[in-house]
Amino acid sequence: MNDLLLSIIVGIVAGFLAGRVMKGKGFGLVVNLLVGVAGAILGGWLFGNFGISLGEGIIGALLTAFIGALVLLFIIGLIKKS
Repeated sequence: MNDLLLSIIVGIVAGFLAGRVMKGKGFGLVVNLLVGVAGAILGGWLFGNFGISLGEGIIGALLTAFIGALVLLFIIGLIKKS
């Protein structure tokens, strides 16, 4: 249960940070936070499949979630343009 809560918190922080980095491509605070949680899952899956580790602990989890959220915001931005 604690791992799930920690993952959600890390995802929310990553979504907030990704929304700030992708200034013009953000979709509002709430959507960016949800994208951060989904990005944490996506980042974990992507890096896991390629055997890449960005470190252990909260910093590694935050980096993974942040990169996953950036990728997801980028993809959503491409779809939104169409």
